[in-house]
Amino acid sequence: MSVNVVHGLRRGPTRVTAIDKRPVDGPVEVGPLGIDGDVQCDKRFHGGPDKALYAFAGEESDGWAKELDRGIPPGYFGENLTTRGLDVDGALIGERWQIGDIEAGIVVEVRLPRDPCGNLSGWVGIPRFHRTFHQHGRPGAYLAVLRPGVIRAGDPITVVHRPDHDVTVSDCSQGRVRDPASLLTRAGS
Repeated sequence: MSVNVVHGLRRGPTRVTAIDKRPVDGPVEVGPLGIDGDVQCDKRFHGGPDKALYAFAGEESDGWAKELDRGIPPGYFGENLTTRGLDVDGALIGERWQIGDIEAGIVVEVRLPRDPCGNLSGWVGIPRFHRTFHQHGRPGAYLAVLRPGVIRAGDPITVVHRPDHDVTVSDCSQGRVRDPASLLTRAGS
């Protein structure tokens, strides 16, 4: 649905944050550490090869818009990719997606659920919202970039590999699996 990059850095309740992500027009380069032009402020918790991109389902944004009684634009939750028609939280750890053109597009692997911090609460303007968001159990997924390339809003996302286990992003978010990285090794990643 959209590709989102940082619009501006903000001071959050705990530290500077790059949560203010907004859609970009046209093609963007994606490398092993994320989208050209994007920023992650606290590299202890954001960014790096296992968290190069953050995907969040537009359908989840729609649900939050109703619950919070406000408009939720793409990128509002700090996601780089706002999807439509793909169950991001139902994706298996180790699942791989082709995004965009088969030759120039990217291949990503689902690695971890998002574990939101207090900066999300500050951004939304609701104390402890990050805990409510987490307890909802549909936090979106961090993705590793296995093959860099170029993507744009509206590009198709195709599941090209599903590992031989049944552990989803939501399962990990809810603590049913403590070490998602062990699933990647088992899946032959």
